[in-house]
Amino acid sequence: MSAVDEILSSVDMGQLAQQVGAEPGEVEQAARTALPALLGGLQANNTDPAGSASIKEALSQHDGSLLDGGVDVSQVDRADGAQIAHHIFGDNQEQVVNQLGAVGGGTSKALLSKLIPILAPIVLSWLAKQVMGGKGGAGTGGGAAGSTPGQAPGGGLGDILGQVLGGATQGAQSGGAGPNTGSIISDVLGGLLGGGRRR
Repeated sequence: MSAVDEILSSVDMGQLAQQVGAEPGEVEQAARTALPALLGGLQANNTDPAGSASIKEALSQHDGSLLDGGVDVSQVDRADGAQIAHHIFGDNQEQVVNQLGAVGGGTSKALLSKLIPILAPIVLSWLAKQVMGGKGGAGTGGGAAGSTPGQAPGGGLGDILGQVLGGATQGAQSGGAGPNTGSIISDVLGGLLGGGRRR
């Protein structure tokens, strides 16, 4: 199962659709466009020492408990999500959303703007679960990134993120449905984030 599929499997699309006022099918397509961008943005920032330190700090504040038993979308802190998205995309966030709308099969930019602050905390919590071996939810959800139980978010973060992104890209390219993750990461983020550095 790819990273995107695993994250989406913990989210009730019906509940998420109610939160953003759209149809579940449309919301899922938009989420499949936004999630690789969030993961790719984290990877891009991770190549910069300051960005890597910021990601590690963020992961320490987002354990995997949000995903335990499935995400209650109504409990997701959108203000926190907006801050996370700003840290990931910087001043290019509006441009990222515009380009995601273009590559996402006509996905509504307004819908993407609503989804990203909801999905960002979910992505960090999922990633924290991979990196820290299920902190906040012992033994659940781990393994997709090849993490070791009990591993701290230290020097291996870049490798883990790389594996996560590799899985997400492979899943989107072979899965048929949804936009091409490789295109989202390379074309959208590669250009706007300077090939890996936001600053």
